[in-house]
Formats: sequence, structure tokens, C-alpha cells
Amino acid sequence: MRKLKNPWQGANSFHCFGCDKSNPIGLKLDFFEEGDSVICLWKPQPEYQGYIDTLHGGIQSTLHDELASWVIYVIGKTAGMTAKMEVSFLKPVSTNEESIKLLGKIVATDKKHITVHTRLFNDQGDLCSEANVVYRVFPQELAVRKLNYPGPEAFYA
Repeated sequence: MRKLKNPWQGANSFHCFGCDKSNPIGLKLDFFEEGDSVICLWKPQPEYQGYIDTLHGGIQSTLHDELASWVIYVIGKTAGMTAKMEVSFLKPVSTNEESIKLLGKIVATDKKHITVHTRLFNDQGDLCSEANVVYRVFPQELAVRKLNYPGPEAFYA
């Protein structure tokens, strides 16, 4: 498993809710590459509850969406925007978990879209939610010019 670098960290206008380490209300996510997948390991916090001791479904959806974007950056080697996301909630996720694991992998591509399948597991390894996230993607040179995509090499230390 290879840790990925956040190339935007420290930029003046960077305030991502998902991955900015300096965002006081953000998730502060880290990402790793393993083969053709991107992985995120994260400890849920009580402030992200829905029901008592249960991770809010909106936060789970955000985790799936953020992971999918990193799959697009690193494996898809471009950037884009979420066009559609379908999340299936299978089992509650406790905010008392030691760590949850998310895995994302590209499952379909065409000229304008990449579909990423993401899965969220609790610390016992149970599948708790999964999503299919369809991204509208752009040619790499356009993503660099218009979306501040730094290029795939920027994600490696």
C-alpha cells in the first residue's frame, strides 16, 4: 500500500471538506494506492453522528464521493465532477469504530464518464455501505487548465 500525497494541501484557496488537513470541521482523509484501487482508512468521530453512536448517512455518502474523486485523480489520471451517485446502506456504522476502510475501483469508462465502485467496511470487516459514483471527466490537459488538476505524478511523494 502506497500513501498518496495531497498536492493541494497548503494552497491558499484549498478548503476541501474531505481531505484538507487544516479544515477544522473537515474529515481530514488520507488515501493510499494499492494496485488498481484507492483505499482510505478513517476513524469516525462522534460529531459526525446521525443517531446516537451511528455515523450519519450523509457523511458516509461524502466518504464514498471523496474516495471516488481520488480514484479519478490517481487511477483515471484526470479530474471531473460527480454526475450521479447511488449509495446502498447495508449496515449501521458505529462512531466508536477503531477504523473504517473504504476501497474504490474503476468499473466502467467511456469518453466522458468514469464509474467508480466504492465500498465501506467497519473494523470487523463487514460491508456497511457501497456506492456507484459516476464522474463526468475531462481530458487531462483540460482538467489541468480548468480544474487545477496537478497531473497524476503530483500525488506521489
